Amino acid sequence: MSASTTVHAICNVTLIDGSGSAPQAGQAMLVDGARIAWVGPETELALTEQMIMIDGHGGTVLPGLINCHVHLCNDGAPDLFAQVRADSSATAALRGHLNLQLTLQAGITTVRDCGAANNVAIELAKAVEDGLIAGPRIRAAGRVITMTGGHGHFIGREADGPDGVRAATRAEIKEGAHFIKAMATGGVLTPGVTPTQTALQFDELEMLAREAHNAGRRATCHAIGNTGIKNAVRAGIDGIEHGFYLDDEALELMIDRQTFLVPTLLAGHQIIANGRTGRVPAWIAAKSAEGSEHHRESFVAAVKSGLRIAAGTDAGTPFNPHGDLATELALMVEYGLGPMAAIVAATSGAATNLDLDHDTGRLVPGHRADVIIVDGDPSQEIDALSRVRFVMSNGVVARDDLDSRLPVGGKLLAYTPL
Repeated sequence: MSASTTVHAICNVTLIDGSGSAPQAGQAMLVDGARIAWVGPETELALTEQMIMIDGHGGTVLPGLINCHVHLCNDGAPDLFAQVRADSSATAALRGHLNLQLTLQAGITTVRDCGAANNVAIELAKAVEDGLIAGPRIRAAGRVITMTGGHGHFIGREADGPDGVRAATRAEIKEGAHFIKAMATGGVLTPGVTPTQTALQFDELEMLAREAHNAGRRATCHAIGNTGIKNAVRAGIDGIEHGFYLDDEALELMIDRQTFLVPTLLAGHQIIANGRTGRVPAWIAAKSAEGSEHHRESFVAAVKSGLRIAAGTDAGTPFNPHGDLATELALMVEYGLGPMAAIVAATSGAATNLDLDHDTGRLVPGHRADVIIVDGDPSQEIDALSRVRFVMSNGVVARDDLDSRLPVGGKLLAYTPL
């Protein structure tokens, strides 16, 4: 153990380590600074007076959750397009800061921002990394890459043809994008486009994937229509966002190439629920309703196929606030994914999708100390993930409703909550 860092001992918990293994009762952990130092049976835990003990009160300890699809600069307003157009970069950054706090308090310690105007999300990522603001680790795409007038052009870099897409991809990498997000089809939240229309073509997506991979970045595609999904997968794109219209051929392609699906079930669910009340613009509600049943059927088929699935909510879209990953996971379970598989989709599976599986997503020695404690057993009742009692992000306590941290040696130590 390091003599210069705080060591936390987490006790009286059941362990779900994020790998998909069955829960283990009577476990304990040691966190040394920002890293997990030891995990094992509580009976083997060796305490010292320098440690701070955290009593989990019989709850379940898990890796911090990962949301693979958010828009930090939006907050669930009925019309995302109108909000982006109205907001200055400063206002967007302030929204992002508030959304980061909601996210972290919900036990989500890593997010992937899938598009923001003016690269504000990249700057937010830097601010968190530098300790300027508190928040989950951010992996940001910066601007999305879309065809001229295509879906998301208001948060995007418009590009046409392989040469144009190559230049746009390189430009986003230059700006600091952690991954590349592109639009393979139209979408729901952009006026004047159809969700199922094919947008960037195969040769354009192939160029994008090549440039991203050449720079060590992963690439993902917003893809709703079937042709756009297949174009993206065949082009070498690493992930499909949404995937409303998956057929057997698309599923086989994705399995063969180990492509991830991030279904974002909650986004459509919230638009449908609020569209009936008139609180969502009619043009958005109509487009969402058209694909809703296909979305559910495609997810069910994906689960049955064994496709790699990672969790993401599309937070920031209409009536879809940040911090509600638990509802997304509950919908996944309702539609046929097992609770433990849903947990993996939000922990180790999500970490693999973000190329962070070497550092987070599991509770193992050497990984970042991204740790949460919840009431109940989410492997039996997925809704337990909505009952977060304790959050540690990179070794820093961000939430403690347990009120049970005690120095082993009996000497009180002050701490400053984030």
